[in-house]
Amino acid sequence: MVSSEYERRIAGRFATFDQDGNGYIDRADFSVAAKALLAEFGTAARSDKGQALYVGAEAFWQGMAGIADRDGDQRITREEFINGAVKRLRDNPDRFAEIARPFLHAALAVADPDGDGAATVADTARVLRILGVAQEIAGTAATALDTDGDGRIGEEEIVSAFARYFTVPE
Repeated sequence: MVSSEYERRIAGRFATFDQDGNGYIDRADFSVAAKALLAEFGTAARSDKGQALYVGAEAFWQGMAGIADRDGDQRITREEFINGAVKRLRDNPDRFAEIARPFLHAALAVADPDGDGAATVADTARVLRILGVAQEIAGTAATALDTDGDGRIGEEEIVSAFARYFTVPE
């Protein structure tokens, strides 16, 4: 049986993906997230970074749909998310990390204006806010992602934290 605390945490994770709040996760939610990130950082959709972000969003959607869309209707309900994605990935967070990596890699590139492979803590907080994390939590979460304390957040820090966050134990 799923505990109420676990259920509450998963509901929050589901809401993060359900960008338009319509009660299910679909391809459009990933496109909305990509478009919002591009707008936040003033990056053109037709630029190399913009195109990479949309390609990453599509890859992320395809990976999520392949794991969680049990009825094949091209949308993931909250129940499918809990019983599909979360339960199947809980024991294999590395799998979730690999599904998310193309999108996270491209999002990092958008938030990394100098192209050194890392974003500042402040820019990471901006990304988190755009992806649905409350503003009061985004800064704290971004700071926590900076595991080596250098003020910069690289891809491995982001990918592993993302996988841990979405593959919470019951």
